[in-house]
Amino acid sequence: MKNILLMGAGKIGEMISTMLAISGDYHVTVADRDEAALARMPKHDGISTLKLDATDAAAMDAALKGKFAVLSACPYTMTKIIAPAAKKAGVHYLDLTEDVASTRLVKELAEGANSAFIPQCGLAPGFISIVAYDMAKKFDKLRNVHMRVGALPKYPSNALKYNLTWSTDGLINEYCNPCEAIVNGRLTEVPPLEEVEHFSLDGMEYEAFNTSGGLGTLCETLSGKVDNLNYRTVRYPGHRDILKLLLQDLRLSERQDLMKDIFEHALPITLQDVVLVFVTVTGMKDGRFTQETYAHKVYAKDIGGKRFSAIQITTSAGICTVLDLLAHGKLPQKGFVRQEDVNFDDFIVNRFGSAYAQAVEVGA
Repeated sequence: MKNILLMGAGKIGEMISTMLAISGDYHVTVADRDEAALARMPKHDGISTLKLDATDAAAMDAALKGKFAVLSACPYTMTKIIAPAAKKAGVHYLDLTEDVASTRLVKELAEGANSAFIPQCGLAPGFISIVAYDMAKKFDKLRNVHMRVGALPKYPSNALKYNLTWSTDGLINEYCNPCEAIVNGRLTEVPPLEEVEHFSLDGMEYEAFNTSGGLGTLCETLSGKVDNLNYRTVRYPGHRDILKLLLQDLRLSERQDLMKDIFEHALPITLQDVVLVFVTVTGMKDGRFTQETYAHKVYAKDIGGKRFSAIQITTSAGICTVLDLLAHGKLPQKGFVRQEDVNFDDFIVNRFGSAYAQAVEVGA
C-alpha cells in the first residue's frame, strides 16, 4: 500500500482518487482548501481528505511526510508551489499541466533531485505524446507528425457547441498562449486559434486549430528528426470563430479571470462527452513513403458505481498509469521523466491505461 497525496479535489481529482483507491494498492489523501469540494470526494476506505492551503509551507511539509508521491490536479499556477515542496520532501511529483512555463520549472527542479519529476501526465499532453512517439520510432525517416485531440459534448446545445469538462483555467490558457511546433525542420512558435482545418470522421464534421501545450516535450525530443510536428485541438465547426471574437477581438485574453467567470456561469458541465484521439505520422519505412494513423474515441462510463465523463477517465487514466509504472520500477526513479519515456505497450496493458485500450476505434 503506497500513500499518495493528491492536490486538488475537483472533477479530475475525484476520478484519480477513485481509480487509485479501488485498485487496493494505494491510499489517497485528497487535499484542498475548499471544504465543499472535499465533501464531494468518494467515500472509500482508501481515500481520506485534508483541508490544506498549499501556500502554507509547514502544512505542505507535514502533508508530504511519508508519501510515495504527490499528484497535482490543481491549476497550472500551483506548480510553482507544489513541485518545489515535493523536491524538498524527496517525494515523486506528477502533474497534468499543459502550461509550457510550468513544465520548464519542473524540469529545472528535477536536476539533482532524488525523486522523479513527471509533468504532463494527462491526455494532451500525456497519452497523445506516448502514442505519437511510439509511432514515430517505427519510421526510418519522419516527414510529418500531426496530433489532434478533442474533448467534446455528445449533444452540443449552444453556439460554442461546447460544455465544460475539465479545468477552465487550463482551457483558457491553451487558447491564449503561443504554441510550439516544428515547421520545415525548424523549431518555432505559432499563434493559438490559427491554422484551422476541417475534417470528417464517422459522418461527423470537426474543425481543429492550434492550441498551446499539447505537444509536451516532443518538440525537443524530435527536433532534427521530423520536418513538421504540430498539435491542434478538435472542436465542432464554428467554435474557433467565437473564441477568436471573445479572446482577441474583445480582448478577453487580457482579462482571463473574467473569461473564466463567463464560461463557468454560462457553460454547464456534462458527463455525456466523447474524447477523440487522432495521430497521423508520415515518412519513410522500408524504402516507401508511408502513412500510419491512430484513431480512437473514448466515452463516459461507470467506474466504482458512478458515472464519470470521458475526459475525467482519460486524463486520470494517464496520471494513474504513469504512477503505477513508476511504482513498479518501469520508469526512472529520479530526475526529469518525459512522457516519451513511457513505453506504449507497458501503458496500454496497465490496469489504468486499459481505459484507452477499451476505446471504440474510429471507423470500426
